[in-house]
Amino acid sequence: MKFNIQDKSVKLRTEALNLYYGSFHALGDITMNIYDRTITAIIGPSGCGKSTLLRVFNRMNDLIPSCRVEGDILLDELSIYDKTTDVVSLRKKVGMVFQRPNVFPMSIYDNIAIGPRQHGIRRKHTLNDIVEHSLSQVALWNDVKDNLKKPGLDLSPGEQQRLCIARAIAIEPEVILMDESCSALDPESTMKIEELMLDLVKKYAIIIVTHNMEQALRVSNMSAFLMIGEDRVGKLVEYDLTSQMFMNPKDKRTEDYITGRFG
Repeated sequence: MKFNIQDKSVKLRTEALNLYYGSFHALGDITMNIYDRTITAIIGPSGCGKSTLLRVFNRMNDLIPSCRVEGDILLDELSIYDKTTDVVSLRKKVGMVFQRPNVFPMSIYDNIAIGPRQHGIRRKHTLNDIVEHSLSQVALWNDVKDNLKKPGLDLSPGEQQRLCIARAIAIEPEVILMDESCSALDPESTMKIEELMLDLVKKYAIIIVTHNMEQALRVSNMSAFLMIGEDRVGKLVEYDLTSQMFMNPKDKRTEDYITGRFG
């Protein structure tokens, strides 16, 4: 089906976003819209601030004491940096999957149930349904349904990453952040994760950071190209439909990066 941005609503929006680590200016004046039920790829050379930008969407950078943000990020037009924002509730809405599978040292079942339990769900029947639904969404249920008490760490790396995605969606987020979530996986596991993204985007807004241009082209609808300016600040060079950016980039720097001339 042809992607039409006109059919999509804005889910997240950055407004003149600047981010600092102490005196270091990491991101400069980034303004962009992230659309609902859309896969957005953040691409660019190492060190340009891709993962830093991804983490602003659920305030993971707050965990770094020296971090300071100027400008704003809005989720459904509400500022996530407003003083009244509950960060725990925000991270329920905006889940994250990391580069390497961060499976908890507990059973497959408990890896999924831990989030719902933290948000007050205690009934066994309800938890069972959530675990089955979440694992089914990532195509793991049939493989593990008879071994739910087995440690999650016993799964293969590709299965562990799908388990982490299942854990993220168990709390029913609205946005899923994926920070190079396939970079540590073999090609077969990568293909399964990409197929999963294309299925999950029917329900969620997905934002991925990737160094893999082929992956960005295969799965994303929109792409944001970042690079470091002469002032050493990470800036948004170009943001467009992925098909448009890869076929007819507006900026020569984008073309050079996509074609492998640098980065």
